[in-house]
Amino acid sequence: MPTHVLGISAFYHDSAACLLRDGEVVAAAQEERFTRKKHDAAYPAKAVEFCFRTAGIDARDLDFVAFYDKPLTKFHRLLESYLAYVPFGVTMFSRVIPLWVGDKLHMRRLLTKNLGCKPKNRYVFPEHHESHAASAFYPSPFEDAAVLTMDGVGEWATTSIGVGEGNKLRLTHEVRFPHSLGLLYSAFTYYCGFKVNSGEYKLMGLAPYGEPRFEKLIREHLIDLKDDGSYRLDQSYFDYIAGTRMTGPKFHALFGGEPRSPESKLEQRHMDLAASIQKVTEDVMLRTARFAHKVTGKRHLCLAGGVALNCVGNGVILRESPFEKIWIQPAAGDAGGALGSALFVWHNLLGKARRAQPADSQRGSLLGPRYDPTEIRTFLQSQNAVFEELPTEDALADRVAELIEQENVIGWFQGPMEFGPRALGSRSIIGDARSPKMQSVMNLKIKFRESFRPFAPIVLREDASEYFDIAPQHDSPYMLIVAPVRGDKRKPVDASATGLDKLKQLRSVVPAVTHVDFSARLQTVDDGRNPRLARLLRQFKQRTGCPVLINTSFNVRGEPIVCTPQDALRCFLGTEMDVLVLENFVLRRAAQTNLPTIDREKYLADFALD
Repeated sequence: MPTHVLGISAFYHDSAACLLRDGEVVAAAQEERFTRKKHDAAYPAKAVEFCFRTAGIDARDLDFVAFYDKPLTKFHRLLESYLAYVPFGVTMFSRVIPLWVGDKLHMRRLLTKNLGCKPKNRYVFPEHHESHAASAFYPSPFEDAAVLTMDGVGEWATTSIGVGEGNKLRLTHEVRFPHSLGLLYSAFTYYCGFKVNSGEYKLMGLAPYGEPRFEKLIREHLIDLKDDGSYRLDQSYFDYIAGTRMTGPKFHALFGGEPRSPESKLEQRHMDLAASIQKVTEDVMLRTARFAHKVTGKRHLCLAGGVALNCVGNGVILRESPFEKIWIQPAAGDAGGALGSALFVWHNLLGKARRAQPADSQRGSLLGPRYDPTEIRTFLQSQNAVFEELPTEDALADRVAELIEQENVIGWFQGPMEFGPRALGSRSIIGDARSPKMQSVMNLKIKFRESFRPFAPIVLREDASEYFDIAPQHDSPYMLIVAPVRGDKRKPVDASATGLDKLKQLRSVVPAVTHVDFSARLQTVDDGRNPRLARLLRQFKQRTGCPVLINTSFNVRGEPIVCTPQDALRCFLGTEMDVLVLENFVLRRAAQTNLPTIDREKYLADFALD
């Protein structure tokens, strides 16, 4: 009989489920994709149901259930932290502790209630950073590697260094709460008016518009950083332990005023703050990586945790650390803990063998639901949609490449849904990276988000080094590394431009994906992970000579990435997208006369601003 291990992350942020059968990933998905609630933290009932349906089992077939952290240890940390700040911690204590006493301290009972039964063997609760580390190392292409995990906080650890060898994983060094690089970055996210735990990538995107003129203040007052990457934060500037805000009065006085109100005008000061904390973050990441290399002696590095989604910092590690190669878990945040906890049980607890795959064993992170063309055809016919059905892969690639060349914006819905926060070519919006107007069109008319937000390029792996400063032996299949655009692909710009005025300048031959500092968060595409997308890129290259397209997630601001064909059609109708491609079916907006109308304002209002 096969052994089934269910991994779950839930109740804090971005719930998810992952199912292993004899150590192989059967399915993995985030709950938000099914409920349509961004960062849904509830028990992942629908994600679990999807995993069971894919595997053809139910809860009675589970041998182990792994939860991604230790609730009791986390409760002790919360209790100790609040009591240490009496009387200031009383408000948060009165809000948080009842939730724990009611449910979270009895996690086995809570999981059993939701599953309907207990696993045949037992529940397992790895530490939070063990789950992150397992998600980083076990799917990686390395037989052995150093492992680095960095996030806000787990139980106590906020940064961990470890070693993976064969099927074994051990953590050897850590930084502990309240000292946290993730929380430091989130403090600036909050101060600049973005939402904590989801707006950090906005802060990273804003950084190139500013100058790091606050870097010295940060280093002198907020963080005591050592050569080995260890650090301590001066807690007198923060309010995240005992209060309801990330930053306190001393922080506000240091940087010149109260936090920016969400949706208010961005000032140059906010851009400079973003540039400053990004610079400090990159320095901490690089120093920690160098120390990990020193203490482990390994040639390769695996990363996970929310800070590993800082793709600019990852690019710095790739280019400047002693490691030959790095591999980053695509679902680096809490959702990936579901995968990591399940793999921890299989390899570390049960001692099952592990054989590293030449690329990796994440299968392109395409681990979610997929929809049969017959099912899609029936759905489109029920909606009275006008569509073309392309008979072959080549015909589909040629037709879509032609539409992109004509500057159409394409909703691209193919195969299994991605696991993790990035759209990797299954639930994507794509367009022509050569178009000078495409960034603003996509941001303002399709995504309905801030104009400064950059778009990522997808590029054939064999062509990546021609356009971007990335060595031929390296790749970035999960859009987690930022690399500079090559000098010979750049265009001259007015160096005196500042702030958002930089947006008006064409910076390269692929301006829609070139950020204002000449960088790009690239995704390399190959036939092994995503053959249909690779075929489209080759066809576009044959037509235009350019192997680069825009890739952004198939959603609007505040909406989870689409999951079903119904989600995709609704997003298509609720935006100004030109074309929708559902598997091999192509819908042009101009041809639709009978599709139901979508109230765009109501559609956008369904999703809270993010």
